[in-house]
Parts: sequence; C-alpha cells; structure tokens
Amino acid sequence: MGFVKTVVITGASRGIGRATALLFLKRGWQVIGVYRRSDDAAEELRQAGAVMYRADVSVRDEVFPLCDDILRDFSHADVLVNNAGCAAQRLFSDISEEEYRRMMKNADSAFFCSQAFSRDMIRRHSGKIINISSMWGQVGASCEVDYSMSKAAILGLTRALAKELGPSGITVNAVAPGVILTDMTAPLGRETLDELAEETPLSRNGTPKDVANAVYFLASDEADFITGQTLGVNGGFVIL
Repeated sequence: MGFVKTVVITGASRGIGRATALLFLKRGWQVIGVYRRSDDAAEELRQAGAVMYRADVSVRDEVFPLCDDILRDFSHADVLVNNAGCAAQRLFSDISEEEYRRMMKNADSAFFCSQAFSRDMIRRHSGKIINISSMWGQVGASCEVDYSMSKAAILGLTRALAKELGPSGITVNAVAPGVILTDMTAPLGRETLDELAEETPLSRNGTPKDVANAVYFLASDEADFITGQTLGVNGGFVIL
C-alpha cells in the first residue's frame, strides 16, 4: 500500500465541508474533520471513515491544542482546508457590534488554523493550505457587508501567506464559491435561489460537490505550482 496523505478539514460536518470530507475519503485519504456543534453529522462522517475532533476554530486557545492533538495522533497534516464559517443577510445599518464580531470569526478561523498547522508544514518543508472564501469576498454583496468583508480578509490572507510560506515549500490558495445549495443558503428561499440560477451563465446553482472537486484539485499533485490564487466556483456568476 502506498503512502496515505492526511487532510484536515474545518467545518467538516455539513455542506461544503462534508462533501469535501466524503470526496477525500473516496480518494483514499486519511480525513480529519473538525466540527463545533453537529454531533449527529459528525458521527455520520465517523461511520464513513473520518476521524472527528470538536473545537471552536475561531478561538486561538482551542486551535493550537487541537493542532497539537492531531499532530500527536497522526504525526502530520499534508493539507489544511479552512472551511468553517457562517453567513447572514442584513442591512449594513442594522449590524450590531456583536454580529460583526461573530461574522469576522470567519477570518479568525482561517488565520489561527493556518498559523497553528503551518508550523509543522514549515518544519517538513511541505504542505498545502486551502481557504474557502466566497465570490462576495471578491466583489462584495449588498446586505452581506460583514460577510463580504470577512471573506475578503481570507483572500488577503491567502495572497500574503502564499508569499511568506512559498520558500518553505507550502502552497496557499483559495476557493471562492458562488451560490451553493447548502443549509447556509436555504434561508434565501426557493424563489430567490431560482432567480440567482437564472442570473448564472451556466443556468444553475452550485452543489457542495462542485466546490469539493475544486478543493481536491488544489490539494492534488497537479496543483503543485499553483499558489496565491483564487479559484472561482460560481458558474460564471462572477468573472474576473
């Protein structure tokens, strides 16, 4: 049997994270999933073959012990997928400080996890970090200002970290999903989702598997000379 690679996926219990975990499992990877609340969903992934850890990855004091536990149990992580996050639709003038701070945890999670896991990647002179942003992080969205801001911060992290970690043999890239059919977009309602699909050149909304495929490509050997880039998975909704 050949060498089995290891991937750590945050926000792994549902949506894009779950689809990504299942795809990596199907391809024979050792999958380590991190989740915060969804015990039942986490158990389903355990039954599928993933090893699950529970932590709030927006809190630095939880992330570094989590990383130490994973490295103790598995010796290393070849790929880190920073997927954990939240979203909300509301007027800019209505956003409270508490809501703003909560949304910015999207960026906190990617920052702290990258900081923790890159230590071992630097020592091994090998590794890949893949950050899940959003097309709204690229172009902004009305009524999603704080969300757009948090996802734009992740793109800035991606570009800067790619420059800093490149000499250590580590690639850092981002995936920017468009409208993806998950629990996170369900509150938009069927009518709005259908309208968004009509505005999309490929005439449909995306699926979690669409995003998982992009993540898997960036994690593969075929993407070894790609770093600091953002791969849009939006059906042409945003073309830059």
